[in-house]
Amino acid sequence: MQIKETGQRVTELEALAAPEDPKEFKKAGKRLADAKRQLAELKTEEAALESRVASLESDPELAPLIKQHPDIDRQVLAETAALHGGDPTNVELWREFMPACLGELAKMYERLGVRFDHTLGESFYQDRLRGVVKDLVAKGLAQESDGAICVFLKGHNAPMIVQKKDGAFLYATTDLATVQYRMETWRPDAILYVVDHRQSLHFEQLFAAVRLWGYRDVELQHISFGTVLGEDGRPYKTRSGDTVGLMGLLDEAVERAYTIVCQNDDARPEPLLSDTERRQVAERIGIGAIKYADLAHNRTSDYVFSYDKMLAMTGNTAAYMQYSYARVRSIFEKANADCGLRIAELRKQPEIVIQLPTPQERALGLALLQFSEALDRVVADSRPNHLTAYLFDLASRYSDFFENCPVLKAETDELRTSRLLLCDLTARTLERGLALLGIEVVERM
Repeated sequence: MQIKETGQRVTELEALAAPEDPKEFKKAGKRLADAKRQLAELKTEEAALESRVASLESDPELAPLIKQHPDIDRQVLAETAALHGGDPTNVELWREFMPACLGELAKMYERLGVRFDHTLGESFYQDRLRGVVKDLVAKGLAQESDGAICVFLKGHNAPMIVQKKDGAFLYATTDLATVQYRMETWRPDAILYVVDHRQSLHFEQLFAAVRLWGYRDVELQHISFGTVLGEDGRPYKTRSGDTVGLMGLLDEAVERAYTIVCQNDDARPEPLLSDTERRQVAERIGIGAIKYADLAHNRTSDYVFSYDKMLAMTGNTAAYMQYSYARVRSIFEKANADCGLRIAELRKQPEIVIQLPTPQERALGLALLQFSEALDRVVADSRPNHLTAYLFDLASRYSDFFENCPVLKAETDELRTSRLLLCDLTARTLERGLALLGIEVVERM
């Protein structure tokens, strides 16, 4: 069904007259390209599923079971409809399953350092779904079609189904109920949906239905993102073809980071880190690598997943950012040991003026002043890669400064203090920028 709808969408976009306005022409081209890409991905997924079905049907153990249950797909849908209808057995099973599911999700979010103000799952809106459909019908916005209740939207050949003929509700119904609840409870100025670009058609229909329903004073945005690809250019999977679990990705990244941390520390004349510290550092580097790699790309573009690139100590990676921060922090340790200078005390001296006598210092100072501009760009179009690009530029300019401007061996005490404060601002900006990306720094690597 989704392939058919997307195919119709491609046909509709191809049939539209080319806009004369250059900006609108560019937007129309992007919509068409996105629709074609989505259609190609859906066809690839369909082919993979057909191959999987063929494999199951030829399996000597599973084939007899498939023959015994030829209508298992209908049985599954019937159970879903029963759950939506409040069937006691299904509801009781759901209540038994949910704590374990939520518990696993909680572990994942805790490890990622993710916190929520409110966690209202799909089931929270269950008691609103029937009322949503009833209200849409009463207002003449929805009508019956082949036993289902549908909203027919201008510009869309396929309707948005809000209740199937077996009585079950769909994501569209829940999303409408969610908008209704949010507008009644919080009255937001904007609602952003951070969801895979392959759901773009769903959100086009949802937003159109929301406007028809009467919610016109809220901004609605689909913050779409691309697909994570494997080395073969297809959506990232395990070698067996299964979808990769996030916890498994994190475990692998942390173990690889641990190996790198151990190799680097063992290469020193005298290792600095205990095994516990190595594990802590590896956890931050490994998880930071996954987050940063995802956020550093243009969010609408696909990218190839590669542990080696993510954990590289050079280039635009979290590991390089964390290394840059640790390198700055090491200067303060040496300053305290060699000169008795404490950065916390220097910050409190208002009479100190930061000097920028060299091109490298001026370039670094200018980069520090551009932090707020980078954040404005992120907010303007919801693209974190503006921030990662800024942090990489800042780290690069600091590297130039470090190579060309002696800090502890500066010509004068005033210049040494100035450069220490410049280092301090760099470290604090790197730390704040990484924190905004959900990435922790490390004091030593």
